[in-house]
Amino acid sequence: MAELTTEQIRNVVFLGHSGSGKTSIADSMFHLAGETTRLGSVTSGTSDSDFEPEEHRRQSSVTTTILPTPWQDAKINVLDAPGYADFAGEMLCALRVADAAVLVVAAPSGIEVGTTQAWNRLEERSLPRIVVINKVDRENTEFDQVVDEITEAWGRKCVPVQLPNGAEASFTAVGSLITDSALQEGDGAEMYERLVEAVADTDEALTEKYLEGEPFTTDELISGLRSGIASGEIVPILATAALGEIGVPELMDTIVDLLPSPDVAAARDDAPEIPEGAEANLVFKTSADPFVGKLSYFRVYGVSFTGNSEHWNVNQQTSERVGQVSFPKGKESENADEIVFGDIGVISRLGVTSTGDTLTDSDNPVTLEGIDLPEPYYAMAAAPKTQADLDKMSDALSRLGEEDPSLKISRDPVTAEMIISGLGDVHVEIGIERVERKFGVALETSLPRIAYMETIGGSARVEYRHKKQSGGHGQFGHVVIELSPLTRGDGFVFDSKVVGGNVPREYIPAVEKGVVKSMEEGPVAGFPVVDVGVTLVDGSSHSVDSSGMAFEIAGGFALRQGIPQARPVLLEPVMHLRIMTPDDLTGDIISDLNTKRARILGMTPAANGHTIIESDAPLSMVQRYATDLRAITAGRASFESTFIRYGEVPQQEMDKVVQQYKGEEAVAT
Repeated sequence: MAELTTEQIRNVVFLGHSGSGKTSIADSMFHLAGETTRLGSVTSGTSDSDFEPEEHRRQSSVTTTILPTPWQDAKINVLDAPGYADFAGEMLCALRVADAAVLVVAAPSGIEVGTTQAWNRLEERSLPRIVVINKVDRENTEFDQVVDEITEAWGRKCVPVQLPNGAEASFTAVGSLITDSALQEGDGAEMYERLVEAVADTDEALTEKYLEGEPFTTDELISGLRSGIASGEIVPILATAALGEIGVPELMDTIVDLLPSPDVAAARDDAPEIPEGAEANLVFKTSADPFVGKLSYFRVYGVSFTGNSEHWNVNQQTSERVGQVSFPKGKESENADEIVFGDIGVISRLGVTSTGDTLTDSDNPVTLEGIDLPEPYYAMAAAPKTQADLDKMSDALSRLGEEDPSLKISRDPVTAEMIISGLGDVHVEIGIERVERKFGVALETSLPRIAYMETIGGSARVEYRHKKQSGGHGQFGHVVIELSPLTRGDGFVFDSKVVGGNVPREYIPAVEKGVVKSMEEGPVAGFPVVDVGVTLVDGSSHSVDSSGMAFEIAGGFALRQGIPQARPVLLEPVMHLRIMTPDDLTGDIISDLNTKRARILGMTPAANGHTIIESDAPLSMVQRYATDLRAITAGRASFESTFIRYGEVPQQEMDKVVQQYKGEEAVAT
């Protein structure tokens, strides 16, 4: 590809519901541009965009792919983002560096859940966009009907700029309402009038000309469209049938002619302010290649980026040595001398750089805004299948987290399990598959153990005498302790009220040590004991047989005997759920929450016919809430989940938990 200037670059993210045909359009563009000799296919596993084995198996995108597509002396950097909700992190990374978007709507199904979610993301960012109605050649499709649906959902700023020459199998070409006078005066007259009205609203001079009944020239239409798209006042609607490459050349023309280049996007009010002559490069994607190593994809926001040089990672406060720099090209790359302002490049084998980091100049550092990724809410416990897998598991999971920062890798401090958390069951499942394919580590997954705690609801006084005689010096430690409940979250408090030296002063710390050790594994179900106050009130000692060890043992056993006498209580993690749902689904969601021991805190009206439901629920009941909510609402609702506190487990549920975990211990032994 010949060297291009910033003005010739278009960074465009492709969004839409999974299965709408985003990737097929990208493959078609790549083929029409002469970047490949055969048209790639998602279903046959030959797509230039969906090249990962997991994508072949699912026949849908799971990562963002960059396909640089030359067209009309320009380069369209297509960022083909996944449409499935589990891979929203990939979509958000692509959105962060895009100057415009193509939102794909499948004609047979119309606006779907993923389409609406993508539109909302674009609205949040006020990103210029085009809507493409794809699969117009399929049976039972009607272009005008989908246009009406789009207009009703997103407003009259959505206006067709093309018309298909037929429907279903008779759709073989598109006609332009901008340049085709026959369409403007014939079947497309009504659509053309809508287009003219929209363009007239973008400029005072055009408004005056429209009101005076004067026709617009083609140049005026194009200029008005370009201005309206950039400001968000106009969203053009186009038609395609990607598998037949129908309408795709016209889509590429529209992208080049009407969507903003990086220099135009840099003039927006919300664009980052980069000092003149400064270096600023945002890493927006990381890929772990088992052969090449770590690949870091970046966009240039400042002066041109060159390889074989040092660059300062302002986030990690360290220097990175960069070797060869390249243009990403699907699963391949093409060496480059430099990456100009606004373009996208890729570097291999950076040491510490992660997604969201800024590479800059240490003498004139710039920090770019990172990428705000959603918090994961679906967790699985992972364990190695073999000893060999155990040896490599930690490194493999660390590299997985680098590649997909919306996956969180952690170790539960209570259960000691390795936890992989993501945005849904498919997200975590794909991550596990990648670990085995890329790093040769096979993992088994299971539901994470709930990190229960034990405490007491009442008081108790316990006496324990540890006495052992085995020839020579024996062991003797005698303690009397009182147990009392503490306020939730206070942890543990130890006190001594021994008088008269019944327990020698030097042995009191040993009693406390024994108590603390016993608290690590409570007598009810083996969980840590919390929020208990222990007071040593009396005891006795032996001049020869007493020792620190003897009193430590006595203290530990006293606690274990005392908890069952002090109304033992099991504590469970409680999560706060914030659910965003269409109004018509609130009843179904609340009914389901009521089966999960949830407490409804309130409902608040939100925009666009939605309601926010606030609720607290035990973690044990909502570990799979992502799957449950998707099933109840067909993916139309979303939620956030955060840990807020520990709460008491009802007695009936407590008996079940104790039986479950005692049973697991018996099996293990």
